[in-house]
Amino acid sequence: MKACIDIGGTKVAVSLNTGAGLDLLARRSEPTAKTGSNDALARQVIRMVDEACGEAGIDPSRVQRAGVSSAGPFVLVAGLVELASPNICGGLAGPARGLPNDWMTAPLEAPLRRRFTEGVRVENDCIGALEAERRWGALQGFEHCAYVTWSTGVGMGLCVDGRVLRGKNGNAGHGGHMFVSDNEDALCGCGNIGDLEALVAGNAVARRFGADAATLMQHARGGDAAAIAKVDELCRIMGRALYNITVVLDLQRISLGGSVFTNNKEHLLPLLQAQLRGKLPALTDGCELVPAGLGDRVGDYAALALLV
Repeated sequence: MKACIDIGGTKVAVSLNTGAGLDLLARRSEPTAKTGSNDALARQVIRMVDEACGEAGIDPSRVQRAGVSSAGPFVLVAGLVELASPNICGGLAGPARGLPNDWMTAPLEAPLRRRFTEGVRVENDCIGALEAERRWGALQGFEHCAYVTWSTGVGMGLCVDGRVLRGKNGNAGHGGHMFVSDNEDALCGCGNIGDLEALVAGNAVARRFGADAATLMQHARGGDAAAIAKVDELCRIMGRALYNITVVLDLQRISLGGSVFTNNKEHLLPLLQAQLRGKLPALTDGCELVPAGLGDRVGDYAALALLV
């Protein structure tokens, strides 16, 4: 039995897999723990897995392997992953960011290894989603590709020549913290002012415009001129990031997921595609932007892909 764990800035989801096929059992989801001591998130994950076992009638001692697809960035302490996620750790940007803790990191891999004694694999959530999309989704058969999430945060999983890029601490693909526009009034949880995530991520939309992403998109689809202008600007900025990774990595296909994109893909996809079209065709022609083949389940299968 395997535990599949998906950690985001907004929610944590866990499920169980028997080791045969893609079936996920006893899925449960909770808001991400952000109060108390900085091991609260690890304790939450362990509790949720044990509760999932109870729901499925499985002895928790049978579940000794875990795949963890988690929002980053990561730092390594004695070779083990701790989270330094801007949407979880309030100590990174300080009180102005509004998170209810002063954590600089949240220990994850060490406490999980004490619980799951047969092995724990922790990867950035977009790397997990990339592997899932390459195995079962919209990136099957592509050697030069990326998975990009537009959700609470913005993240990327990157693959060139059939090799998934990871970097020195497993943080390759943190494109949400690149600078793509001049802006000095948008604070990211990492402490940057005006990076991509600070400008377009789901939590940034609410802070910048006073309405959550769902409301803004609804107004834009309804013809509200001010909302249309704001959504166009979000897509112009996000489109620059997609252009940047396309020309730097010479990609064939980018799979797009995350709650902001997936819940509004019919409206957003043409706007994003327009940001690539016609710009340096030698590098952008032949690169497709497509919705994630696994849809809103990509996070669940991301964790499972780490254990296959």
